[in-house]
Amino acid sequence: MNLSSHKPAQPSDHPRPSPYRWVVLIACWVSFTLTSIDRSTWGPASVFVGESLAVPLASLGAFATAYYIGYVVSNALGGLGVDRYGGRILLTVSLLGAGVGMTAFGSTTSATVGIALQALVGLFAGADYSAGIRLITSWFPAASLGLPLGLFTTATSLGTAIANTVVPTIIAKYSWHTSYHVFGVISIVLAVLLFFLVRPGPMLDTADTADTADSGGERPGRRLDLGGLVRNRSLVLTCLTGFGGFWGLYGFITWANALMIKGHGVTPATAGLVVSVFAVTAIAVKPAVGFVTDRFFGGARKTPTIAILAVFGSTLVCFGALGDPDALIWLAPLLGAAAYGWTPLVVALVPRLVPSSVTGSASGIANATWQLGSVVVPVVVGMVFSATGSFGAAFLALAAGPFTGCLIMLAVNERPPSTADTPEDAAPASGQAQGSAAGRLPMNGPPA
Repeated sequence: MNLSSHKPAQPSDHPRPSPYRWVVLIACWVSFTLTSIDRSTWGPASVFVGESLAVPLASLGAFATAYYIGYVVSNALGGLGVDRYGGRILLTVSLLGAGVGMTAFGSTTSATVGIALQALVGLFAGADYSAGIRLITSWFPAASLGLPLGLFTTATSLGTAIANTVVPTIIAKYSWHTSYHVFGVISIVLAVLLFFLVRPGPMLDTADTADTADSGGERPGRRLDLGGLVRNRSLVLTCLTGFGGFWGLYGFITWANALMIKGHGVTPATAGLVVSVFAVTAIAVKPAVGFVTDRFFGGARKTPTIAILAVFGSTLVCFGALGDPDALIWLAPLLGAAAYGWTPLVVALVPRLVPSSVTGSASGIANATWQLGSVVVPVVVGMVFSATGSFGAAFLALAAGPFTGCLIMLAVNERPPSTADTPEDAAPASGQAQGSAAGRLPMNGPPA
């Protein structure tokens, strides 16, 4: 398959959209919500886990670090698995593995084993994202992905809200062990149900459809050239844009409470209210932005992303300049809308930059890159605040992320690969001829 002349499937190439596509979207959203709950259960349970396993408070971070190491690795490698074995299989394996790990963690009596199990949960849970993207993009055309992916990405916010509401109640009535057992068993049961409920859709590249006919569209079975992904300039720039956006988003989530309390003397209750208002807006904003860009911008992602990231950075600067608690509360909804509004746009942009046969790989690698922003920023912001003692300086450091992402996005070419002018904008895959030109990156290999 010559990807320098890759032609995405046109609407006329596929049957009319089926109502079943919404069933697939809901199934992927439920699965993503549950893995988000599995991840977020640690927050309200961590203190009780530490007391039970005799782990000092300062050392509890090792559990979360282990999870995120597994999660980032899984995002990258899970995407390759999704393109190799199909979204349905990886969705099932991801949720099933996370459920087994959650259940086992709820029964552990060793801190060492517990840390290893957290890494295992993250390793399985991370593949859920790529599997969901692969399945959703196989049912919805590229120009209409804003709304479904906006709905899909609300799972992370909703999962955090559910975990912080339900887990404390379970712990108060039973124990932290029970909270992990409950969500672990639910994950296992749901994984089995989804395997029989979900199937891949018809929105595949025209050339891919013929190649995957014998496998029912589930397993492309093609060998991926990672070098080709790296040479996809617009994909790399989109990854860097997301890194900058998540720098500001997760930096705020991580540091906002402490910065408001230590930097401005805001009460913990008020600081918690500000962050809650900030987070709740995501549930409404993500699908709303997706719908508006689909309906009124013809599915454009680049320009709205640039505008929202610019507002996000500016709002962070304004937030850092405020000192009145009431003003912080009033600004929180706008800050939350800008902080989350760009996310469904870049998520929907990635599949547009590559053919459907490598959607999982590209989405997984992109998300892994974005998550690195959330890993690095807490350390940097902490250093800035420690060195300056300034609330405003810390928020300037946060704002640097979305502002940088905004500038990077200017260089992205969001046109489909069939209209790319350069080989670097053609979607990647492995070459079957060593001597082919740089822009000719065919994919080969028999169906698995």
